[in-house]
Amino acid sequence: MRSRATSNARLSARIIARISARIDATIDATIGAAVLATALVALAPALTSAAPRLAPALEAQQKAPPLPPSAAQAAERLRQEQLELEKLRTERAELEARMRRLQSSARDVSAERQNLERQALATSRVVRSLDQQLGSLVEEVETVNASLARSQDELLIKRATLKRRVQEIYKRGPLYFAEALLSAESFGALVARYKYLHLVARRDRALLDRVETLNGQITAQRFLLVRLRGDMEANRQQKAEEEARLRRLELQRGRTLAQLQAQARAAEARLVQVQRDEQRLAGVIAALEESRRRVESRSGAAPSSSSITTTDLGRLDWPVDGEILYRFGRAVSASNTSIRWNGIGIKAPEGTAVKAIASGTVVFAEANGTYGPTIIVEHGGGDYSVYSSMAQLNVRRGAKVTKGDVIGTVGAADPDLGPRLHLEIRRKGPAVDPLEWLRRQR
Repeated sequence: MRSRATSNARLSARIIARISARIDATIDATIGAAVLATALVALAPALTSAAPRLAPALEAQQKAPPLPPSAAQAAERLRQEQLELEKLRTERAELEARMRRLQSSARDVSAERQNLERQALATSRVVRSLDQQLGSLVEEVETVNASLARSQDELLIKRATLKRRVQEIYKRGPLYFAEALLSAESFGALVARYKYLHLVARRDRALLDRVETLNGQITAQRFLLVRLRGDMEANRQQKAEEEARLRRLELQRGRTLAQLQAQARAAEARLVQVQRDEQRLAGVIAALEESRRRVESRSGAAPSSSSITTTDLGRLDWPVDGEILYRFGRAVSASNTSIRWNGIGIKAPEGTAVKAIASGTVVFAEANGTYGPTIIVEHGGGDYSVYSSMAQLNVRRGAKVTKGDVIGTVGAADPDLGPRLHLEIRRKGPAVDPLEWLRRQR
């Protein structure tokens, strides 16, 4: 019996030695947690010891609440809106480049007005995109603020709990865990106390880890909040700039519209003047034709033959070389006004020599309103050729000319059209298309 009792005592001593070694490790971890917690308490003296007493279970203590959206998630959320904003700005930059090209070339107010309207539309879309982006930023800031408040509240409670635990550990002394184990009345009680103390140590470690996690989380949230607020400020500044740009575009569009309306009124007035001058020219030709018929009827002679015959269709020489500005018939100008041309406009440098397309007699050589200096050559048989928008007249009324003679030089009666020669061919009074009679251009 005595040897058996001795054996049991030795076995118990070995078990206690092993348990003590594990207890020492637990005590060291607990003391380390206490040291770190004491440092945290020193950094936060404003924490009150009257915080609610919490005793959550180990699983609840280790489970962290969901983290707020990170900086990367916030950036990804705004990236698509930023890409759309860049597309709009690229479109507007292309429109601005086109506007500069329009302004550097011959002015087309109608095209400028359309460009300004498209720029204003693009800028409005940029402002709406910035508004949407600002709304997303405000929503993100509110979310981060709410998450930050929750994290700070939780940290306040966790720090209060940690402070209370450090105070309890300090009051009990460094040997409290060993005394609790060694004062067990049985082996079962020893194991139960060890398990309880082990769970307490793990809970304290989880509490300390959670405090550190909350500290890092709050720091990250504050950095994210600062960045989001900076983005909001930049967004507001960009929106203010875009709204100012939109106001400038509206003003410029108003000025352009007023200019376009003024040009339209001027074009209408000029059109009325052109119609009057056209009527005058038609009256001159009608009077000449009436006089010719009267003379022929009195003398009883046969009607005079024309130096322009049907065999000349598509074979007459050009009075001046150049590209065609406008063709015979009705046309719509850039100011959206309609005008009927009784001839063609040939673009040529000012001062270029103008040649007669056929032989005849000069019956009119003077200025004719908007037509400018004009020469009318009668070719006989009721056929006439009209040369307008000239700078210099080299022949006078009554002069005889032959095909190819220089009768004057090119001028610029209409500044909007530039230097040109206006050519008409009239047969028995009505105007015909000169392109049907001139040689085909190479």
